[in-house]
Amino acid sequence: MIMKQKVGFIGTGVMGSSIIKHLLKRGYVVRVYSRTKEKTNELIKLGAIWCESPGMVAQESNVIFTMVGYPKDVEEVYYGENGIFQHPQKNKIVVDLTTSTPTLAKKIGDTAAKHEMSSLDAPVSGGDIGAQKGALTLMVGGDKDAFEKVKPLFECFSNSIEYHGKHGNGQHVKMANQIMIAGTMTGMTEMIVYAQEAELDLEKVFKTLNGGAAQNWSLENYAPRILKKDYSPGFFIKHFLKDLSIALDEAEKLEIELPATKMAKDLYEKLSKNGYSDYGTQALIKLWEKQII
Repeated sequence: MIMKQKVGFIGTGVMGSSIIKHLLKRGYVVRVYSRTKEKTNELIKLGAIWCESPGMVAQESNVIFTMVGYPKDVEEVYYGENGIFQHPQKNKIVVDLTTSTPTLAKKIGDTAAKHEMSSLDAPVSGGDIGAQKGALTLMVGGDKDAFEKVKPLFECFSNSIEYHGKHGNGQHVKMANQIMIAGTMTGMTEMIVYAQEAELDLEKVFKTLNGGAAQNWSLENYAPRILKKDYSPGFFIKHFLKDLSIALDEAEKLEIELPATKMAKDLYEKLSKNGYSDYGTQALIKLWEKQII
C-alpha cells in the first residue's frame, strides 16, 4: 500500500516546501534534501528527515520526488556525484516535478529502466497559491504502472491529475501550459495599463472581466497582487524565462512558429535585464511603470 512507502523530496523552494507540508500532514515519512540546508528548517520541525545528498534521499526512499530550478539542476540531481542514479535500486520510482525539457525526461526514463526503476515527468501548474492550497494541476508522462502507484501521493497536493502517455509528454503539456500563460499574462498587463489610462476603477474592472469571457487564472490571481503592489514570486520571472526558452526550442524542433510566445519572452527578458529576475511574473507591469517598454 502506498501509505507505507517512504517518500523522498529533493528541492525545498516556494513550491516544494508546500508540497512537502501536505505530504507530512497526510502521515507520510518524508526525507528531504536542499542545497541550502536552512531552507529545510521549518520542514524538519514539522517532521521531515534531513539527508546529506540526493543519493542518500534515494537510498532511504521508495518514491523520490525532485523539484529544482533548471534542467541543469535536474541533470545534477540525477546524474551528478552523490546523485540519484549513483545509488540505483530496482523497483524505486523517481518523479520529476520540475518544469524541464522533454529530452531530459526521456533520458531519465531510459536510465531508470536500465536500473529496473520507474520514472515519471510530472510538471505542475498553479503557482504558490495552488501549492499552498494543495490544488496544483499535474501533467504526467512516463510509466503507467508507476503513475497508478504514485497517484495517491499526487492527490495530497493536486486536484487535477492527468496521465499523458510516454516519457516527455508531461513536459510537452507543461510547455503548452506556459505558452497559454504567456498570452494571459501579457493580456492582463496591457489590460491594466489601458484601464489605468482610461481612469477606470480597477477593482470594478477586475470583477467585471472575471465574470465574462475575459476570465482567466492570471487575471483572478495576479491582478489583485498588482493592485496591492505585491511582486513577491509566486513564480519567478527567471524561471518563466527558462520555460519560455524551452517552449520556443521545442517549437523549433517541431518546425512551428510561435510569434506571441516569442514576444512575451522578449518582454520578460527586458524586465530581467533591468533587475527584476527574482520578482514574480506579475511584475511585468513594471515595464510600463518604469517606462522600460
